[in-house]
Order: sequence, then structure tokens, then C-alpha cells
Amino acid sequence: MVVASKIVTGYYRYTDIWFDWPKTCGEDAEVLKAALAHDSLVASEHPLHVDGVDGAQLYLGTLKDGESRLLFSSKQIDYVRYWLNAMGLTKNLVPLPYSDCLLRDQDLRGVSPQTFKTGGDLKFALKKLDKINKRLHKSNDPPLTFRRSCFENSRSLWQGKVGFWCAVDFESWERDHTLITEFGWSMVHWEGGDEIVEEGHLIVAEYKTYTNSVFVKGNRENYKWGQSEIVTKKQFKEKIQNLLARLRQNSHGFLVFHDSSQDIKDLKSLQVDLSGLSYTLPSGPSPDNGLFVVDTAELFGGLLGESNRIYGLEQMCNQLQIPTSFLHNAGNDAHYTLEALKAMASGNSIDLQRQDRWPTQNQAGAVTLKAPEEEDSDASDEEGIMNALI
Repeated sequence: MVVASKIVTGYYRYTDIWFDWPKTCGEDAEVLKAALAHDSLVASEHPLHVDGVDGAQLYLGTLKDGESRLLFSSKQIDYVRYWLNAMGLTKNLVPLPYSDCLLRDQDLRGVSPQTFKTGGDLKFALKKLDKINKRLHKSNDPPLTFRRSCFENSRSLWQGKVGFWCAVDFESWERDHTLITEFGWSMVHWEGGDEIVEEGHLIVAEYKTYTNSVFVKGNRENYKWGQSEIVTKKQFKEKIQNLLARLRQNSHGFLVFHDSSQDIKDLKSLQVDLSGLSYTLPSGPSPDNGLFVVDTAELFGGLLGESNRIYGLEQMCNQLQIPTSFLHNAGNDAHYTLEALKAMASGNSIDLQRQDRWPTQNQAGAVTLKAPEEEDSDASDEEGIMNALI
């Protein structure tokens, strides 16, 4: 009996492909490098050209330690191999890059398509990423440095009243998380210095009978910040796509999550345009217009001095003294996520803010702290709250 091998897909670092892969390809190295050259990649005749895209479409990925990398997908690399051979430019298929350099989804905080119109744009992006990564790796704890940088950049942008900030959240059926039942959002921007707030909550009509009560307590009918809107699956998808399209129209759009991984998967499943989505925030208003991820779980971890640990939404809000009720309603969760962002981003710098919030538990010179125990822990959160000095 022949057992089919599982096909593993993922991403390769641009630098590994450009510098190291040709070294394994013998006499085909020069042909391969010509196909991967900056100016070649952006040409409309290039085999990797995507219809409707002006330039080259690659990927921007953020590793677990916060390092940002320009990436090729494994599908792109495979296509280049077969195209070169089919065109008679190589005698045989060039070998695959070595497997150790393949990055899978679980190796990344996130990944999104990124377009480069010219070879110069591509070179500039590589230099910029290299500069950011070198600064990150000068620290003894790159993941914590990344979190602290996200915190301070969020403060700078929020206090500068830059762009549109939109917190989003999905709820799904507890027995099948691909079945999305709710969506909520809470969005802020500024006009003439005044804060403008927009919030909403969508319920999928076809899934109203799919309720949560076993693993989490659902609160679909308990939206606190307006009237829930019941829509069809088609309308649900269209409304979310339109909301995100509005966000993209602004020079700086900030998508705010609490633990972004699943919500971004849900957005992708609804075919929302996330091209150019960046996990690295600019330090202030800049020509780097685009769509940026702000994750309150990362900001709160940075505030606590935690490198990797993720705390639940209610845990975070309790520690930030934000009262909550009827969580696990997508609209309410989005509202509280944005409130948590406001609480952190409108305050002092990260170390001063930590000292202000927990003065008795913030030892001089300490990077981390033991936050207060909660008398009534949230049963829906999987971990006890900050019960050890890290």
C-alpha cells in the first residue's frame, strides 16, 4: 500500500532565496539569479506577475521574535523552478531550497501580501527591514523588545491622533470555529481634534441557532453599545469587506485585535483584502501609509515585561481597571479591546506607566512585575492571572 506524503507549504526568506539557493544549483545559478533579480521580479512579463498588480507581489512576515522578513511563498518558488525548466532555461528542475529554511504558518506571528512597484522599492524595503531587525537583535530579549516598541509606537500614533483605529472581533460556534456567527467593531478617528466613534455588531441570520454554552458562555443577544444587526451570510461578508475597504482608504489604518491570529484567519476566510498588512508600526506619521496590526495582547505583555505570554481580554481589562460585562459578544469584545488600547496608548511611557499602575510591585530596575492577584478569576480565561514573578 502506497501512503501519500503530506505536502508541506510555507514561506522562504527572500535573503535565503537570493543569496543561498543559487549556490546549490550549479550551472543554473546565474539563470536563477537573473529570474530573481529586483528589476526582473517587478516586470509585467515575469512568471510570478499577478494580474491586476502593478509590480511584484511578495510577502511580509513577522517571526515570533518580532523580526520582520520579506518572503517568497513556497508556491512561488516551485513555480519558478518549473517555469525555468519548461522554457528550456535549465536542463533539469533546479533543486528545492533546503527544508530547514522553510517557514510555516506556526513559525510566524503573521504574514500578508506586499506589492513593490519598482526594483528600487524592493531594495529600499530590504534595507529598511534590515535596519529594524538589527535594532531588535541588539537587545537580550528580542520578543520583549518588539512588544515594547509596539507599545511606544502605538502611544506616539494615538496621542498624535493619526489615522483610523478599528478594533474588531469575531465569535464562532464553539464546536466548529470555521462557522462564524458574529462580528463586532469599534472605530475611532479624529476630526478637528475631536474624537469620532463608530461601533457595530453583526449577527449571521443563518447561524442564529448555533449557540455557545458548553466551553464559553455566549452573549450574542447582549450587545451593549447599540442595536445588533441581523444579516445574511452574503451581507455579513460584504459589510466586513466594505468596513475594511474604508479603513484602507485612509493614509494610516490601524486594525486593533486582542490576540490577532484567529481574527486574521477569519478575515482571510471572508476574502477581505489584507494585502500590505504590516505588524511593524511606524513610529509616527510617515510616508509609510498602509494598514497596520495593533495587538492589545502584545501591548499589555510589553507593559508587564512579558516576552511571550498572552493574557485574556477580561484579565487585561481587570488589570487596566476597565469594567466589563457580557463578554464573548463580538461587539462588546471589540469595544473593550479599543478601550484597553486607549488606556495604554493615552498614558505615560511604558516604564512610567507600569510604575504608576503597580507602584508596590514594580521594583527599581526590574523589567517585569508581579501584577496583583484577582479575587474573582474569570472562568472563561484559561490561565490564572499573573501569579508569579517572572
